[in-house]
Amino acid sequence: MGYKSMQQCVSDLEKHGHLIRVKEPVDPNLEMASIHLRVHEQGGPALFFEQVKGSKFPAVSNLFGTLERSRFIFRDTLDLVKKMVQLKGEPLTALQDPLAYAGVPFAALKALPMKARLGSPITHGKVNVSELPQIKHWPDDGGPFVTLPVVYTEDIDKPGVMNSNLGMYRIQLGGNDYIPNKEIGLHYQIHRGIGVHQTKANAKGEPLKVSIFVGGPPSHTFAAVMPLPEGLSELTFAGALGGRRFRYLNKNGHVLSADADFVITGKVYPKENKPEGPFGDHLGYYSLKHDFPLMKVDQVWHRKDAIWPFTVVGRPPQEDTSFGDLIHEITGDIIPKEIPGLHEVNAVDEAGVHPLLFAMGSERYTPYYEITQPAELLTIANHILGFGQMSLAKFLFIAAKEDNPQLKAINKEAFFKHMLERVDWSRDLHFHTNTTIDTLDYSSEGLNAGSKVVIAAVGKPRRSLATQLPSIEWPTSIKKVKLAFPGVLALELDEFTKYDIESSKVRNLAKALLAINHELEQVALIVLTDDADFVAKQFKNLIWSTFTRANPSHDIYGVGEFTEFKHWGCKGPLIIDTRMKPHNAPFLELDPEVEKRVDQLGGKGKSLHGYI
Repeated sequence: MGYKSMQQCVSDLEKHGHLIRVKEPVDPNLEMASIHLRVHEQGGPALFFEQVKGSKFPAVSNLFGTLERSRFIFRDTLDLVKKMVQLKGEPLTALQDPLAYAGVPFAALKALPMKARLGSPITHGKVNVSELPQIKHWPDDGGPFVTLPVVYTEDIDKPGVMNSNLGMYRIQLGGNDYIPNKEIGLHYQIHRGIGVHQTKANAKGEPLKVSIFVGGPPSHTFAAVMPLPEGLSELTFAGALGGRRFRYLNKNGHVLSADADFVITGKVYPKENKPEGPFGDHLGYYSLKHDFPLMKVDQVWHRKDAIWPFTVVGRPPQEDTSFGDLIHEITGDIIPKEIPGLHEVNAVDEAGVHPLLFAMGSERYTPYYEITQPAELLTIANHILGFGQMSLAKFLFIAAKEDNPQLKAINKEAFFKHMLERVDWSRDLHFHTNTTIDTLDYSSEGLNAGSKVVIAAVGKPRRSLATQLPSIEWPTSIKKVKLAFPGVLALELDEFTKYDIESSKVRNLAKALLAINHELEQVALIVLTDDADFVAKQFKNLIWSTFTRANPSHDIYGVGEFTEFKHWGCKGPLIIDTRMKPHNAPFLELDPEVEKRVDQLGGKGKSLHGYI
């Protein structure tokens, strides 16, 4: 159904058993986030917090907590939107089945944004920033944050809603050096549309006008994170997905979403930044304090029945995982069709999405020869690393579809095993050094800077993978050895100190292993870790700790490593040092005292009894 407001969505979810009300007063300082995390982990319902301490506004979370609930919210429009996105990405599709796509152009026309009438609900009242729910999510966060903001900006050279950008960039409402109620932090990362808008405004020496929409129909929130085909406006997409045109109005020189629950308006002035963060982020670590754009607040508007939506991010999977699942369902095979030879790509959620991609491609360059080394796969890999947000990938594993036609990159364990069976470490590693990586990735010592590696493998299996530990005498520097995955060993070492010392130690270890390399024929990968038991406990632990913490150029070693004509490789198992480094951001941990208080909220007779 086409929700006109967040209140309508909440009522609909409650009516159909997808939402519960938390009637007890709850502290926005860590308690609400803890409750959310517990309920989400169980696949539980959306949560409506009736009494948020310190604010007159209720709050809702876990709206998109499961893929099933997300589908329910958009149940009347999802199929049509899939066709719209597919048609925009590949227009000739309509010629193949004109009847199936007959209604799409008309639906898109009906979804165009429209100006709202006077007396819009959003102009009901004004408040200070401090009167909004001040939700702090993790103990070391720098302050309260908006975690589901829809940030609206326009191109100063081409003003107007059809040339606008919607994005979801976290907003810090207070703390640090911000002047209360007058300044807030606007954190956006590289490869974001708002950056283009601010660059143009800076060049003219003018401030960038920013409107932050919070709440409103859920389609507005989803539109802010949706990677759309070129030429398809986020506002039009929001209208199509929500079954209701995006309504807006101009107020005091700013664009307001007429259906939002809250709108914060303000300006970002050239070269005016302030420290933002820390913030517990979706890789499972804190993103640390850095200078980011400062937004000077003009007004905070709200509607009469305003509800504050929020989510909590942390080590995946979290609610944003469902965003990713629904995006994949809507976009389908659009990305593979944009890149010749690409069949499938999977941004691995367990590794925080950007650090690790699994991909399937074709090898068609020389069909008259037996394929013995990657060729077209490397062309495809370069295309992937130049395509939108996938350009932020740090580790890219790519396999040939022809070697196993039934294999899917989404089947992570099977794909990883396929790669380890076939990879030739002396040939199949291709590094990109001194380049850009995701802003939230602290595996390197510099912000936005690090390295990448492409691992491409083709052909028949080169090795069978060990399913038990090799019976060898390990060097005394190794505290514990575990089989973490077929063909993967986790070696626990002392704490990492600094690179010049540790790289020497690791290379000495590699030389010691070279002497017994014949005993390691079934071992493809060795990970060095602070906690071998943790890494070996679950596949997701192996993936998370390895690919979020390692910087390819600095943390990859090998048994029998060599450099030949600027190509690096190794003759035995690859070694990745996944230990925590001094420059790594700390991982997220909950506050024990807060957890005790939340335990009490789950007691008998309480709203959350049976859910936490």
